[in-house]
Amino acid sequence: MIQVQNLAKSYGSRLLFEEVTFSVNRGERIGLVGRNGSGKSTLLKVILGEEGYDSGEVQIPKGYLIGSLQQYFDWSEATIVDECLVVLPENEKHERYRAEKILSGLGFSTEDLSRAASEFSGGYQLRINLAKVILSEPHMIFLDEPTNYLDIVSVRWLQGFLKTFAGEAIIITHDRSFMDSVCTHVMGLNRGKVKKVSGRTKDYYEQLLLEDEIYEKTKANQEKKVKEIQQFVDRFKAKASKAKQAQSRLKQLEKMDLLEDRSDESVLNLRFQYKETHAKFLLKVENLCFAYPNQSPMPIKDLSFSMAVNDRIGIVGKNGKGKSTLLNLLANELKPIKGDIQWQNSALCAHFGQTNILRLHLENTIEQEIQISNPELATAQVRAICGAMLFSGDDALKKIKLLSGGERSRVLLGKVMAKPSNVLLLDEPTNHLDMESIDELSAQLNEYPGAVIFVSHSEDFLKQHAKNLIYFTEQKVEYFLGGYQDFLRKVGWEGEAKKEKKPKKEKNKVVKTEVKNNFSQKIESEIEKLEEQLQTVNDQLIEASQQGNAEKIALYSKQLNQLEEQISQQYQKLFEDA
Repeated sequence: MIQVQNLAKSYGSRLLFEEVTFSVNRGERIGLVGRNGSGKSTLLKVILGEEGYDSGEVQIPKGYLIGSLQQYFDWSEATIVDECLVVLPENEKHERYRAEKILSGLGFSTEDLSRAASEFSGGYQLRINLAKVILSEPHMIFLDEPTNYLDIVSVRWLQGFLKTFAGEAIIITHDRSFMDSVCTHVMGLNRGKVKKVSGRTKDYYEQLLLEDEIYEKTKANQEKKVKEIQQFVDRFKAKASKAKQAQSRLKQLEKMDLLEDRSDESVLNLRFQYKETHAKFLLKVENLCFAYPNQSPMPIKDLSFSMAVNDRIGIVGKNGKGKSTLLNLLANELKPIKGDIQWQNSALCAHFGQTNILRLHLENTIEQEIQISNPELATAQVRAICGAMLFSGDDALKKIKLLSGGERSRVLLGKVMAKPSNVLLLDEPTNHLDMESIDELSAQLNEYPGAVIFVSHSEDFLKQHAKNLIYFTEQKVEYFLGGYQDFLRKVGWEGEAKKEKKPKKEKNKVVKTEVKNNFSQKIESEIEKLEEQLQTVNDQLIEASQQGNAEKIALYSKQLNQLEEQISQQYQKLFEDA
C-alpha cells in the first residue's frame, strides 16, 4: 500500500498541485485523469522518486516493487526476448516462454522474437519496455498512456492482463472505455487538488459536477450574505444607536473566508470549416493495390469501396499493416501501384496524419503554421484557432521547435481546422488529447456535415463514430458494411479465442436455438439503443452543468440512473439467456 499526504509541487511561480492526499490499497487499480498539464505524469514521477516535491510525504512499504513504463530506450541484449529476461533473477532467466507469451500478446510475431530491439520502431520499442514491466511481476504497475502505441488487439490483451493482475496499478489513459474496463477507482487532478472515487469515470465526473454545483450555490449564498452585511454597515455606521452593531458586522465580514471564482480549466474548442458540396458521393476506390519496395505480402490489395457525402469510415487493424498508408494514399501523398482513387471534383480533404507532424516548419510560429493552411484567414481568425488549440495570447508566437510532441499534434489539428473541407482524413486524432478534449472532438465530428475517414485504436471512439469499416488482417484488407460492434459480432479479431460451435442437434432443438439467438440479438440491439441514449443524456448533463442549470442537472441525473438500470436489466436477461 502507498500513502501520499499533503503533497505539493510547483514549477517556479506555477503551482501544479497542493494538499494531495490519497492511498492505494491492496488490489486497487486506479485510473488517473485530468486535463493535459494538470500534473498527472509529474505525480507518478514524484512517487517514483524521479522528481522532487515542495512539501508533504510519500510512504512506500519496504521491499514494495513498483514497475513503471519507461519512455526512454536502453538496449543491451541481442534479441527482444533476451532483453526482457534482463528483469528476471538469474535462477528464472531460463523461463523464456514467459517473455515470449507476453511479447506475443503485445503484437510481436514469432519471427520478431529473434530480432534486436533497436530494429523496431519507437512504438514497438515502448511495447518491449511494457513487456519488461509485466514480466518483472511488480507489486504495483504505473502505466502512462500505454494505449497510445498499441493496436486494438494488443489493447484488448492488456485489458485482460490488468483485470487479472493481482497487485495494484495507477494508469493514466485518455481512453475512457479502457479505463472503465480495468480500473476499480478513478482519481482526478482538478484545479490543483486530488479526488478519488470508487467506480467508473462517469462516477468521478458526476461527483465533480455535483461538487461544482454545491460550490457555486454556497458562493452565491455567501455573496448574498456579504451584500446584506455591507448594506447594514453602510446604512448604520454613522448612527450612534447602531454604530456598535455596524462595527460588529464589519468585523464579521473581515473574518469571513470568501470563496473565489473557480476558473474553468482549458479544453479544446474545435470548429471544422465545412465547405458545402452538392455531390452525393465524394470518393470511389477500385482495385487499389500498394506496397513499399521489397514489402511482402502486399498490405493493400484489390481494395474497393465508395464513400457518400456524410459517411463515417473507421480503419482498423494491427500496427504496421497499412492503416496510415491507406490514409496517405487517399490524401494523394502516395501513389497506388495499381487501381484507381477517384475523388469528386468538389471534394476538399483536410488530413491529420501522424507523419505530417514532421512536416511542420520548426522555425515557424504556431500562428504562421495555422496561416499556411488557409492564407485567406484574417489574423484574428488565426488567433482564434490558436486559442481553440490552447495556445492563447503570446503562446501563439511560440516556435514549433520549442513544442512537445503533444503540442505539435494540437498544432496539426489546428491546421486541419483552418482548412476548408468536406472530407476529414484523421489518423489517431485522439492521441495526446485528454478525455474532455476527446469528448469535444467527438461532439464536433457528430455535427460535421461532411465525410470522415479515420484510423483509431480506441474501441469507444470506433463504436461512437464508425458506420462502416476497412479492416486489415494478417493477409488482406477488406471493406465491412456495418459498425464496430457488428464487426466484433460477425468477424472478430484474428487470434482471439472464439466460442466453440456446438454440434448440430435434432431439428426441434435447432429451432429452439434459432429462437434463442433471435431473442439474444433483440436484447443486444436494445442495449445498443439504450447506450446511445445514455451517451446523449450524459452530454446533456455536461452541458447543463457548464450552464449552471440546477433543474436540468437534476433531471438528466435522474434519466441517467434510469437508463443505467434499464441497461443492467437487459444485460441480466442476456446472461439468463446465455
